[in-house]
Amino acid sequence: MAQESSINTASRRTRMLNNHLVQSPSKPTSCLQSNSCLSYSPPELTESFDFDIKEMRKILDFHNLEDRDWLFGVIKQGRVFNGKERGGRLFVSPDYNQTMEQQREMTMKRIEYLLERGAFDGWLTKKGVEAELKKLALLEVIQIFDHSLAIKIGVHFFLWGGAIQFMGTKRHHDKWLRDTETFAIKGCFSMTELGHGSNVRGIETVTTYDSKTGEFVINTPCESAQKYWIGGAANHATHTIVFSQLNINGVNEGVHALIAQIRDVNGNICPNICIADCGHKIGLNGVDNGRIWFDNVRIPRENLLNSVADVSPDGQYLSAIKDQDQRFAAFLAPLTSGRVTIATSAIYSSKIGLAIAIRYALSRRAFSVTPNGPEVLLLDYPSHQRRLLPLLAKSYAMSFGGNYLKMMYVNRTPESAKTLHVVSSAFKAIFTWHNMRTLQECREACGGQGLKTENRVGHLKGEFDVQSTFEGDNNVLMQQVSKALLSEYVAAKKKNKPFKGLGLEHMNGPVPVIQSNLTSTTLRNSQFQMNAHCLRERDLLNRFAAEVSLYQSKGESKERAFILSYQLAEDLGRAFSDRAILQTLIDAEANVSAGSLKNVLGLLRSMYALICLEEDAAFLRYGYLSTDNAAAVRNEVTKLCGELRPHALALVSSLGIPDAFLSPIAFNWIDANSWSSVQK
Repeated sequence: MAQESSINTASRRTRMLNNHLVQSPSKPTSCLQSNSCLSYSPPELTESFDFDIKEMRKILDFHNLEDRDWLFGVIKQGRVFNGKERGGRLFVSPDYNQTMEQQREMTMKRIEYLLERGAFDGWLTKKGVEAELKKLALLEVIQIFDHSLAIKIGVHFFLWGGAIQFMGTKRHHDKWLRDTETFAIKGCFSMTELGHGSNVRGIETVTTYDSKTGEFVINTPCESAQKYWIGGAANHATHTIVFSQLNINGVNEGVHALIAQIRDVNGNICPNICIADCGHKIGLNGVDNGRIWFDNVRIPRENLLNSVADVSPDGQYLSAIKDQDQRFAAFLAPLTSGRVTIATSAIYSSKIGLAIAIRYALSRRAFSVTPNGPEVLLLDYPSHQRRLLPLLAKSYAMSFGGNYLKMMYVNRTPESAKTLHVVSSAFKAIFTWHNMRTLQECREACGGQGLKTENRVGHLKGEFDVQSTFEGDNNVLMQQVSKALLSEYVAAKKKNKPFKGLGLEHMNGPVPVIQSNLTSTTLRNSQFQMNAHCLRERDLLNRFAAEVSLYQSKGESKERAFILSYQLAEDLGRAFSDRAILQTLIDAEANVSAGSLKNVLGLLRSMYALICLEEDAAFLRYGYLSTDNAAAVRNEVTKLCGELRPHALALVSSLGIPDAFLSPIAFNWIDANSWSSVQK
């Protein structure tokens, strides 16, 4: 019987292969026209929406929803945004089959299109919280369409324009800001060098002052001092902010910023300046990154951005801040915007990946669990839920963290500068790492379809990979976070005063105790979840301080002791970040009235809190959780996956990303890949 079945199977496969080989590709057989095998079933037909997705979107997007929707509409309607119909739907996405040069020119055409429609009105000339939030919201929409476009705009407005706004004074504002807003001037930002990235204080470009002519003279003294990865420099920028060591009367006054013109109105490179292309990249090829060398480039004295320090006409260095370390910190404090926008854009990228992968998993089936039974939806497999739903909960939690960060940024004061620096550094690192992990999991969860550029997920990995290192290497940023926490710890202990700031007030209370037998009720309790995160952060900070002190007692310098304690520093940075993010999620949940929306937020909060416990080995390494409790956490995460599964479609439908900005496999992937679509 088995032999007969085997023969029949072989015969059937032979006939199928023969039909495939002899058929003409230009005349599709009936099987290509038939839809009797598989058909696409929209998940909306079977999935329930137990909470108001519009209300959830309001909580997530948080601000400027009408402005966001207006810009989404502008992009969908503009031919320059490369709209294409697939599977009966319109999708907008850059054409990545274009050459690097073509992608760069399309980026500029899209900027011109948006400029003509008023998208950038007031980005530099209007002040106040509302103006800043609108600018942030529109930039988030732009990056949902294309990261290259967002980076090109971000460099121009937030780095070049932001430096003039916050590091310059009225003379700079009056001369440069309006022309920047209209793109009469195209700016770039020359900080990074071939030999120095994160270590800005070590840059080698040198500027001196010629009191006879009233000019600064900028030089690239060696090859390692060439400005590198300067977005906009290779093709389009006319001006740049040059970060340089300022040498006055033989004294190095440290890093300062100056305005230099690098191209004339006709696009010709200015004398004594050399510019080269950084070349093709694994992503962001719509941005013209370049390298710049300066050879005795002279600029007016007034081009020094002088909010912190100035040089008089006769060559005297003037600053109210005498300490060079404090002066350097004051110079860089306004540049936090880069980390803020990177952090929030990373979360929107992860949302795109999750929306596509989860929608696909709600319509794509594989294997049956009973003989001759229907194939099972991918998202009905517990293993698939485990892959995607914890990442979705993390993206939700980080959305609230991003909103908290944005509000801190737009309401910043000199007193909040340190907290803003620490939180933005932590969130930038955690959010961008999360984004890369999420995109990889989503790519794999989409199988072969995840490889297609038109389906976005795989390509986004290359586009967003850079976020882990620009505006500060993530590992360096996390060490900065831990160093700031250590400073607070040492100051509090030295003065014998309570902890205040950076969310460390929990260290003033008794040490939280985790009970030996954790039940489901306890694990889902927000107070337990916060206690567990605080316990980890508290203990790691104590251990970190003790280890640094131990190294110092053995004769190591403070800096060397810190470097040697890097493992605890990294653990502490993550503990701080996870706890801070959890707090923003708890706060968001507390502001929602009782009902289905609050219930779902409670599930997301528990998932986020517990997946952090499960994934960080510190909870087992240092004994915060017993092995039995760690197993209980793992089981609870699995239960939460099952409870979030019915809400999966509603949760991704609440993310504020229009269908046109997703991809064909998020919808009717059969029609999008049909023979008729090939013939169009």
